This record gives sequence, C-alpha cells and structure tokens, in this order.
Amino acid sequence: MSDATPLKVGVVGLGYAGTTHAESYLGIPGVEVVALAGKEPERLAFLGESLGIPQLFGDWEDLVALPELDIVSVATPNALHAPISIAALEAGKHVFCEKPLAIHADEARRMGEIARANNRVLEVAFNHRRRADVQYLKGYLDDPGIGEIYHVRATWKRRAGIPGLMSWFTSKSLAGGGALIDLGPHVLDIVLFLLGEPRVTTASAAVHGALGRAGYGAMDKGAQFAGGHTSFEVEDLASALLRTDRGQSIQYEISWAGHTADDEDISIELLGVEGGARILVKRYATDGTLTIYRDINGEQVDITPAVHVVDKGHPTVIAEFVDIVRSGDWADHHGDTAVHRTEILDACYESARQGREVVL
Repeated sequence: MSDATPLKVGVVGLGYAGTTHAESYLGIPGVEVVALAGKEPERLAFLGESLGIPQLFGDWEDLVALPELDIVSVATPNALHAPISIAALEAGKHVFCEKPLAIHADEARRMGEIARANNRVLEVAFNHRRRADVQYLKGYLDDPGIGEIYHVRATWKRRAGIPGLMSWFTSKSLAGGGALIDLGPHVLDIVLFLLGEPRVTTASAAVHGALGRAGYGAMDKGAQFAGGHTSFEVEDLASALLRTDRGQSIQYEISWAGHTADDEDISIELLGVEGGARILVKRYATDGTLTIYRDINGEQVDITPAVHVVDKGHPTVIAEFVDIVRSGDWADHHGDTAVHRTEILDACYESARQGREVVL
C-alpha cells in the first residue's frame, strides 16, 4: 500500500487507551478512523461526535465485519484481546492490540499463527521502549557497550496505584491477572529489547494480593466498584527470577501497591562485565533518568547523558505500525515477540500457582 492509499481504521474500546488509539490514527495523514465500538452508549456517542467518527457500534463483531476496514485497533479489557484480534485477522484486517497480547500463552500463540496464515500485521502497544532514555541506552549498549550483561534488576512499583479497584482491572476473568499482567509487559519488553531479544527459559515467581483484598491501594477512589465486582481477585505484587538462553538472570518485581518509599517508580538496571547502566524513572520524570557506570583507569565514573523524554509513546508506535502496513513487508510482523512475552507472564503465574520453578 502506498502513502497515497487511504487506510480505514476501526477502534474497539472507549476508555483512555481506545481514545488514545483513535487520536493517534487521526494525527497521521491518509488514515481515516471510520468506526468505533463500545458498550457505553453515552461515551460512544460523545467520542463519535467529538472525534468525527461516522460509524458507531455497540458490538465489536459488527465493526470487525465492515468490509472496508484495513485495520482494527483493540483497546478493551484483556480477555477480549484474543477473540477480537483473531476475528479481525481472519477477516483480513491488520491488528494493533493493547498489551498484553492475550491473557494466556495458548491464545497468544494462536493469534500469531492466524496473523502468519493470513499474512497480516499483528502489533502490540509496547510504547515504553520508544522512550528517549531507552533508545539512547540501546544505542550505547550496541556501541561502545558495557561488556557481557549477566544480570538485570527490573521493577515498576507503586505505593497506591491499583487502577479501578473492584473494576475489570481486578477481575481475574476479565484481566487475567493484576499488576504483573498490567504493568509487567512494559517492563519485560524494555528488558528484552535492551538485551537483544534473548529467550527466557525458566521462571520462578510469587504473587501477593493482601493489600488489594484489604481494600488498600486504589489509584482513583472514584473508580472503585466501577465494574460492579465485589472482590479483589488478582495480585497487587509479583516477584520473579527469570533465566535466559544466554545464561542471564533477570530479577523482576511489579507492584500496584505497597507501604514503601517507591511511588510510581520504574527502574531497569543492567550489570555488565565492563560497566553498568540504570534507567530510573521517578513519577514519570523526563530528565536525568539514565546513568551509566564505568571504571576508567581505576576510577569509578558515573555518566549521565543529557536525554530528554517526550511522552509520545502511543502516537509513535501507532505511526510505526501504519508504516509497516503501508510497506507491504509483513513477514516479520506477526506478533512473535509479543507472544514470547505472554509466554513468560503465563509461566510466572503458573510458577506462583505451583510454588516451584517452571520451564518455558
């Protein structure tokens, strides 16, 4: 498809993510958002009018059935990612899906298989890897590098950040899990991207949900009970040790809530033989987030590159997705890396359930 060919998009989902998807497509020349689907009639009508989207549906099946669509963008509760994406791929549409790709590894693998069988693009919203500090560090690791990287410490911690306590976010059937499946995919994606996509081979994990069950930790108290759920069914903290096929270890901790100093802090720390590096993002900081540690002529040196982070994650990754669709070169864009990330999350949950290490 050439740049001159209009691409027609349908978006499923009316929340923050769905709105962000629609607005991101509308900012790309030659892309038209022609359909929107969701279950909240008033919100659907409001977004349709404010964003100028002509076709509005209460059921996602009606949107996917539109023959003129080139792309379906999925921004729904996690449990719907697989059925909507599979139906769209089988209908010949390209799919952009919110993370996680699916709530179970077998669903994710099926999505990848169908994308490949129908030769359609399947992309996931891993927008955090597009951060300027992550991109800078990736270039630094390529040259000059920090030697062999043998261990990683990776965390995203919140003090009181359970999204929609007692909403779909804390429903096991709708979300598939809690903090690990919500924030975890972003952290995992950054780590594997920086390491050059090793395969994770084992996972040993534990999960806890004591604070959420006690009613503590809501990010927005006004969103409590938004989904009518009366119990907290997922974890508010997950901790894991992962091993890769390159002999690396990854210490991985994700939390929505905790009586701790950490409050919306993201940390990715890489330990190499010749140096180290840490991205520390406190409360979505935009400057001073990256430090590189080296030993030069016997002296310990801390290097802080002047990197400014501009939050354009979703527009950037959606623009890249559109470029891939227009290129016609779709062979390496069937969601393979996203599938592996789902397999890792699945293994963590299984390890926690069994109380032992799980082999992927």
